[in-house]
Amino acid sequence: MNYPLSRRLAAEFLGTTFLLSAVVGSGIMAERLSLGNDALALLANAIATGAALVALIHAFGPISGAHLNPSVTLLEAFFANLPWRDVPAYLAAQALGALAGVAAAHAMFALPLYSFSQHARHGARMAFSEFIATFGLLLIISTSRRSNPSTTPYAVATYITAAYWFTASTSFANPAVTLARCLTDTFAGIRPADVPNFLVAQFTAVPAVLLLTNWFYRLRPRLPE
Repeated sequence: MNYPLSRRLAAEFLGTTFLLSAVVGSGIMAERLSLGNDALALLANAIATGAALVALIHAFGPISGAHLNPSVTLLEAFFANLPWRDVPAYLAAQALGALAGVAAAHAMFALPLYSFSQHARHGARMAFSEFIATFGLLLIISTSRRSNPSTTPYAVATYITAAYWFTASTSFANPAVTLARCLTDTFAGIRPADVPNFLVAQFTAVPAVLLLTNWFYRLRPRLPE
């Protein structure tokens, strides 16, 4: 990383802010315009999120790596692509950015800045869905960056767009996103009570991908000092 930590944190904060604005804002717009057609609303939400990811990874990748996701940050630290001492600051920037993104989306649509979600996403199947969603995302990031780094923004965006549809949870795949989405009682929301299961599944995917990637490429992870 050639940029000072302050600039990298600003990139992580802004990138995650815009990501959550895209996820929540497009969900609100889609729900309002779809006239009760949930399939159409989900399609619009997925396309908008995927498009935003391409732009954000291109914009902020050269500065901070465009993790925008605590699970990605942990994986990158294990792969020695980020100093462990920078990890807490990255996670804080992502969490604050996610909260700012929800507030920005609500403000644009004249909603209260925060409101607890009533959208139930509970049960073992949802937790398993989040493990699959996060495992796939992290695996795509770790392999595409080694095989053809220029394709990573498109690989991530297309995977997330697809995972909106093939996972029962609609693929949050991001602990910061999950925490922030419990504060939006809109199409993209999740009940606070359902958040812990999602977080456990998302973080559990990190060591699973670490082990598989190490096996693929014969790498040695760098543990925290």
